[in-house]
Parts: sequence; C-alpha cells; structure tokens
Amino acid sequence: MQISTERLVLRFIELSDLEPVHELHSLPETDQFNALGIPEDITVTRSIIESWIAATKLPEIENYTFVIEHKSNKAFIGLFGLKLGTKKYQRGEVWFKIHKNHWKRGYATEALKAVIRFGFETLHLHRIEAGCAVDNIGSISVLEKAGMIREGRARKILPLKSGWADNFGYSILETDKRP
Repeated sequence: MQISTERLVLRFIELSDLEPVHELHSLPETDQFNALGIPEDITVTRSIIESWIAATKLPEIENYTFVIEHKSNKAFIGLFGLKLGTKKYQRGEVWFKIHKNHWKRGYATEALKAVIRFGFETLHLHRIEAGCAVDNIGSISVLEKAGMIREGRARKILPLKSGWADNFGYSILETDKRP
C-alpha cells in the first residue's frame, strides 16, 4: 500500500528500512520532542519496526506506519503513522518524524495533507487528531498548515528527555475545510 503526492511516496515500512530508521531515531534533534527516546542499539529499533510491520499484515489494519520517500530519488525523508481508534468513533491519530536533513522543505505538511485525505476519503474517518509538545514550533506549523485546529493543552503529559512537557491537542474533522 502506498500514498503518493506531488513529491513524495508514503509506503508501508519494511525491515529493509532498518538503518535509516535507526539513524532517524538516534538523532538528538529529532528526539528532542519525542517520548520514544534514542534506542540503545539497532536491535531496539529492529523490534519497533517489526511490530509496525506486523500491524500492517493484520486483516484489519489499525496502525499504519509509512516510510516517507522522495519520488525522484527514493531518498528516505522520515516516518509517518496513523493509528486508528475504536471503530465506533471513526477516529485516527497521526504522528510524524522527519530527518533533520529534510526539515523546512514542506515534506511533513505535504505528507500530513495526504494522510488526512486518505483517512477521510479511504478509511471514512470522522476525526483525525494529533498531539504536539508546546515548544515544538516546527510541528505546530505543520499541523496548522494542514488545516488542523488547536483544541487544548494538556499539562505535563509528555515524558521528554528535558522533563515533563505540556502538549497541544489538534484535530481536523471530515467536515472541516482543508487547505
């Protein structure tokens, strides 16, 4: 399965993605606002990837994990996830992690818009949510450029390396206007 945009391809993660994913997870810059933490070694990253791959093999996928690649040269840009909630609520939650070498090029926004479209048009979701550390200006910008609306602030909910951090909650509804 894959999602295409003008510049990007989002495809299911594979074990062959281990090295670039491990590098991404090991970067202090991408770890700053991420609760996952830097893996001790590549075997930790491998186990994470294996669980993501297994989730995409289920008859009814509830956890989509995509690798983001550039269409022109298949360069690894980052990861994108969409985790579905209980069917009754028709809700999903998105997350993304972009390699620092690809920041500020619009890739995250382009990928998010595509996943939002996929969520509403293909999966028939009613609501898509995201959370973001209040100091993560880059991700805040991405969420807002994609049309997501800030709904609130959860206090000291994220266990970051720097300590407990507040989190902004964002969402977009199937009925909301999308940029």
